[in-house]
Amino acid sequence: MVPTEDAELFALMERKLYAAVICDTLDELGYRNQAMNERLRPLDLERVTIGRAKPMLTTDVYHIADNCYEKEIEAIDSIRPLEVVVAGTNRSTRNGLWGELLSTAAKMRGARGAIIDGLIRDTGKIAALGFPVYCTGFKPVDSKGRGLLIDYDNPVEVGDVLVRKGDVVFGDRDGVVVIPREALRETVEGALRKVESENDTRRELLEGKLLREVYDKYGVL
Repeated sequence: MVPTEDAELFALMERKLYAAVICDTLDELGYRNQAMNERLRPLDLERVTIGRAKPMLTTDVYHIADNCYEKEIEAIDSIRPLEVVVAGTNRSTRNGLWGELLSTAAKMRGARGAIIDGLIRDTGKIAALGFPVYCTGFKPVDSKGRGLLIDYDNPVEVGDVLVRKGDVVFGDRDGVVVIPREALRETVEGALRKVESENDTRRELLEGKLLREVYDKYGVL
């Protein structure tokens, strides 16, 4: 039985599921563009990230604006437990949008990670903090005078996938998948069934059976 509460559901997903099987299930449900672009990679390959999307959007700027951190502070302080920051930058390479202090503040608000379609900094300190972050690369410069957070909690394109507040993001070493909020339960149920079939397939392959024989029996590959 699939739990209805997010905390229990996310714990089950972390124990049982992985990005590839979720993608396969979403494909079967007709959601075929839910895997973020491969340019997004985890800072720590061993950490799994699952949570409700907290969308944010930044833009490049070329001057130091008054109160340039105001919207950013407002957005971070509004994070709720079990959310994952999902930030679009329109592929900016001007600055390290995300760093140690934002990671610390987000973690203390109950966030389960951050998906940044752009560059980050303070990577050693973020790793030591144990806060899961995905990004496209590293750059040590600050956003002041280079980038500005302009919106949050509205749909944003991140890693070529449109992400809405409340969608569920799942990230592991293979990449990040976005599960539409309206398809969450159906996706998890289907993925759990597929995992069972894959386990049976693996067991019989290890027993020496032919791939054709096992595929015809379980229908997974």
